[in-house]
Amino acid sequence: MTYLLRRARRALRRLGVDVVRHRPGADDLVRLLSRYEIDLVIDVGAHRGDFGVRLREAGYRGRIVSFEPLREARAELRHRAALDDTWSVLPYALGDRTGTATLNVSGHCGPASSFLEMLPRHRAAAPRTAYTGDVIVETRRLDELWEQVTAPGERIFLKLDVQGYEAQVLGGVGEFADEICGLRIGAPLVPLFKGAPLFDELLALAREGLGLTLMSMAPGFSDPHDGRLLQCDLVLLREDGPRPDEQVPAQVPAAV
Repeated sequence: MTYLLRRARRALRRLGVDVVRHRPGADDLVRLLSRYEIDLVIDVGAHRGDFGVRLREAGYRGRIVSFEPLREARAELRHRAALDDTWSVLPYALGDRTGTATLNVSGHCGPASSFLEMLPRHRAAAPRTAYTGDVIVETRRLDELWEQVTAPGERIFLKLDVQGYEAQVLGGVGEFADEICGLRIGAPLVPLFKGAPLFDELLALAREGLGLTLMSMAPGFSDPHDGRLLQCDLVLLREDGPRPDEQVPAQVPAAV
């Protein structure tokens, strides 16, 4: 069924019609991507490709380049991207150095895998994501892959799902920091991984290091025992882009 739906959507797009599901969070992000003319999303820590799928279902039609170092998750990611001519997959973990490193593998299909030690607060709130082992993965700096991944003139949005390794990934952008037009990042409000930066530090890094402006915040990871918000998702964009009040092309909602 999913295959037939994709074929139908691609056929309709050739006729100039976009059919998208209504997904509030993804819709808001795609609206911002459209207003700021983003045409490349670099999806770091892509896991099984859920983020890319949500972007497509919300109407984003630009390129996606996904990075996922875990073999099992990457296999499903490649399967999801296989019918999409503008979605590519690379097998690296990104950071501030090139080489290899030990990645702690999270349970429940690995969504909380990290190079850092998981703290008790995280394990208590999400016991199914506790580490079940580790694996050696290849690490690369984004600036070393820049010419392979990007094309001249593309406006680039960086999505990070790297469980406490955000500063290292941003450190690996190097001389191309000014070419990052937008960022989506998970910002913890309490320590979840040993040595990982918290909300204030990450927000300052994005604002002062990349020159981005906060556009939206959304609740992320919560503690099911007491309801406390442990992490939120931040979206930031570069204000020197197109005016945010420019008209966004209309989309045709899918029937529900």
